[in-house]
Amino acid sequence: MAAPESRPAIIAALVGNLLIAITKGIAAAITGSSAMLSEAVHSLVDTGNEVLLLYGQYRSTRKADEIHPFGYGRELYFWCFVVALMIFALGAGISIYEGVVHIRHPEAITKPMINFVVLGLAFVFEGVSWFVAFRGFQRTRGEGSFWHVVRNSKDPTIFMVLFEDSAALIGIVIAAVGTALAVVLEAPWIDGTASILIGFVLAAVAIVLARESKNLLIGERADPELQKAIREAADREPCVRSVRRILTTHMAPDQVIATMDVEFDDDLTIPAVEKLIGRIEGGLRDRHPELSRVFIRPEPRCG
Repeated sequence: MAAPESRPAIIAALVGNLLIAITKGIAAAITGSSAMLSEAVHSLVDTGNEVLLLYGQYRSTRKADEIHPFGYGRELYFWCFVVALMIFALGAGISIYEGVVHIRHPEAITKPMINFVVLGLAFVFEGVSWFVAFRGFQRTRGEGSFWHVVRNSKDPTIFMVLFEDSAALIGIVIAAVGTALAVVLEAPWIDGTASILIGFVLAAVAIVLARESKNLLIGERADPELQKAIREAADREPCVRSVRRILTTHMAPDQVIATMDVEFDDDLTIPAVEKLIGRIEGGLRDRHPELSRVFIRPEPRCG
């Protein structure tokens, strides 16, 4: 199940990016600015990304069935990976292409004031969206550093919207500076260079997001603190000699599957072992609701 903290940020970004994309597109058509066109494409791609993130959240909540016995939680990670690819292929690719074309065939920017007004409004709207995303990120951050939270988060939507909005704010600044220099210096090629720089920013963000989404998609272990709690719960049972190995993996941000190899006392009967396993599993799920499945495998005594 997707963390509820990310949903308001996604919806805010969706509405903001759609309005900004339309405004930037109109401004780019009027002024002929390459950087503004790149920004319009960027905002349009971001709008589609938010739709995909919401769709991924919805799909991930479907219940398990015969074909997918562990549920559909990892659909969220799949769609997050698709979003990263879209940022790279569409956002970065089109921005860089448009910049190269504009450098080879530069065209003077007409009515630059329109660009500045639109970029100023876009910065305000993106700033509001960024604040909503940052506030949601801070609620899940705890005491860890920014990059520590990103690397260890199991819900990529929490930081994905924040990264998108940060890239958008940086892109707006680059577009404004590029437009100003192109007009003041009468050098239209600078506008194309700004478009290429925006593409590089998007490519860098896409690579980070793709890496984090890929790691979750192929399976990451749960928080070491949860693994420690699982071990301690089993060790508290007097008939447990040792816990050999614990394996965990996230199927969704709040769905974890855990398996462990446990050595029990030799004098336990099969019914007693079954009862003990049921007690351990039930106690773990009661204390840690994120444990959707717990599998305990009895191990023979070493030696």
